Amino acid sequence: MRLEPIEADYLVVGAGAAGLAFADQLLNETDATIALVDRRHRVGGHWNDVYPFVRLHQPSANYGVNSRPLGSGHKDSFGFNAGLDELASGAEVVSYFETVMQQQMLPTGRVQFVPMSEYRPTGEVVSLVSGAARPVKAGKIVDATIHSPSIPATRTPTYNVAPGMICAPINDLPKLARAGHRIVIIGAGKTGMDACLWLLANGASPDTITWIVPRDSWMFNRANFQAGQDRLIDVARFIADEVECIEQASSIDDVFDRLEARGAVLRLDPTIKPTMHHCATVTEGELAVLRSIRNIVRLGRVVAIEAHQIVLEKGAIPTDCDTVHIDCSASAIVGAAARPVFAGNQICLQNLRLCQPVFSAALIAHVEATRTDDAEKNAICVPVPMPSDPVGWLHMMAEELPCRLRWGAIEDIVAFMASSRLDSVAPRMANLRPTDTAELAELDRYSRNIEPAMAKLKVLLSQ
Repeated sequence: MRLEPIEADYLVVGAGAAGLAFADQLLNETDATIALVDRRHRVGGHWNDVYPFVRLHQPSANYGVNSRPLGSGHKDSFGFNAGLDELASGAEVVSYFETVMQQQMLPTGRVQFVPMSEYRPTGEVVSLVSGAARPVKAGKIVDATIHSPSIPATRTPTYNVAPGMICAPINDLPKLARAGHRIVIIGAGKTGMDACLWLLANGASPDTITWIVPRDSWMFNRANFQAGQDRLIDVARFIADEVECIEQASSIDDVFDRLEARGAVLRLDPTIKPTMHHCATVTEGELAVLRSIRNIVRLGRVVAIEAHQIVLEKGAIPTDCDTVHIDCSASAIVGAAARPVFAGNQICLQNLRLCQPVFSAALIAHVEATRTDDAEKNAICVPVPMPSDPVGWLHMMAEELPCRLRWGAIEDIVAFMASSRLDSVAPRMANLRPTDTAELAELDRYSRNIEPAMAKLKVLLSQ
């Protein structure tokens, strides 16, 4: 069955954080009409499927869409994030995006939302409920799905699980965690860390937890990413340390040794060199609690959960039918190959800055609203690769640092960043006074080292 066509200047495929940040910016800079299509029943993308105790890993103040603040601007007063900027819960994020759609976008009369539907390359939007197809008459198609994360709740484990064994996604942890049960957490990424932290915060003994860590990870210290003007010195010092450590390093390992010495990055075990880097952020308090878990298994990925053992790539450990196995192995980092952001009537939303999808989407919308030539737009919007390991992070920096210099030479891009609440640095830098000598000194150190760091990256990556 075919229905009336969907007509809009822009069809945004994917109504998650990036798609909404793009639509919000375009809506506020142009008079364009926008249709958003999503396979889920409401906006918010993967936030609709996250585990019940998930929180943002960055301050709420720098997440969401540009036109509407997220959160109250307060600092957390208790828990592992005490003293730092609040981190919105998953439920808060979903509610926020629903409010953005219902109270800001739809009332304009220029936005339509098509839920429970998918866009087909044949130029149709097909309802997942009725099967009805609607032709699309759109000026441009915007792909907001290229970096959609893998979600434990909607993903089947990649390993075999024997009948009768308890293996569930992290979403089920609150109803499965009970006294007397040993719990095995499978996965070393931020999801696995969150599972361990939730258990420990709720009184679980570290000795009841087995944590399977296929790869150790470098993690960012969240204290360096705070949003208040009073903490700008921490952010300024961090970005200055980043480029200076790269410029001074003699090897890739030396880059991270220097960053660790300055408190920019952290690791679970000081004696083990991490081989993973997924932009995870933790506090030093969280790290101290995670280190209380003594039974950490470093035998590679899980191959199978059998009746009496967990088979891993490099060995096996015992288990039984009473043990609860929690799958946290889905990756939130999807390393899709970069492609041009602008290609005729196609726009592909990608990260233009380190693991910052909403800022990147808003900047892409600003560039789309203010320019007509694809070559010019793509020269400004250069995708940076999603890191998987330390070398990947350096490849990302090799792409991002030239972009920072390029943006700083374009007047309207500088103004956009200075007014964007999704930019964690530029708006506060614009408010610096001559008396802010410490912050200005750090920004000067950053400026002096950025080009030498770019040159050193070429040397390090050639090794």
